[in-house]
Amino acid sequence: MKSAPEKSTPAAFPAPGEVRLVRLLPGPIDRVWAFLTDPAKRARWFCGGLLEQRAGGKIVFEMVHKNIAPGETPPPEFAHVQDPGVTFEGKVLRCEPPHLLVFTFGSDESEVTIELAPEGDRVRLVLTHRTRGEERRELGNYASGWHIHCDHLIAVLADGPRPPFWSSHRILKAEYERVLAAAS
Repeated sequence: MKSAPEKSTPAAFPAPGEVRLVRLLPGPIDRVWAFLTDPAKRARWFCGGLLEQRAGGKIVFEMVHKNIAPGETPPPEFAHVQDPGVTFEGKVLRCEPPHLLVFTFGSDESEVTIELAPEGDRVRLVLTHRTRGEERRELGNYASGWHIHCDHLIAVLADGPRPPFWSSHRILKAEYERVLAAAS
C-alpha cells in the first residue's frame, strides 16, 4: 500500500466561470498520465471512453457512476448518470504527454485543462475547468464533481478505499454553490 493521500483542499474560483483544483498524486507521472488517458483506467475514477491523444482528436465520456459508486443512491437529478449512465463527446484541443491535456467537455462552452508536473515521488495535478455562456450555471456542479473524482483518482492511485461519491458530491455542491453565490 502506498502512502496515505493528503486531505483534499477546496477548489478555487480564480476567475468568473473558472474552477481550479490542485492535488498531489502518488506518482510516477507516466502512471498518472495513463489514468487520464487509458479508457479502462480512467473508468475506475471518472469515466471510460475513447481518448485520441492528439490535438483535434475525439474524447468520449462514458459516465456510468454505478461502476465507481456501487450501491450508492444519487440525488434524483443525477440518477441517469448512475444507471444507465450517459455518453457524450468532446474534442482534444492540446495533448502533450505526459504533462498537458486540454479538451472540451461536451460543448465548446466548457473546456478542461489538466497539467501534470513531477514533484519528488508525487505528481502535482492542476485541473482547470473554464465555462462560458449557459455552462456557467454548472460551475458549482463541475467543482464538486471534479473534487470528488480527483479524490477517487488519489484513492485508486494509492491503492486505498474510495470515499463515498454521491454523499460527498451533495455536500461539496452545496458548499461550492454558497461560495459562488457569495462571490456574485
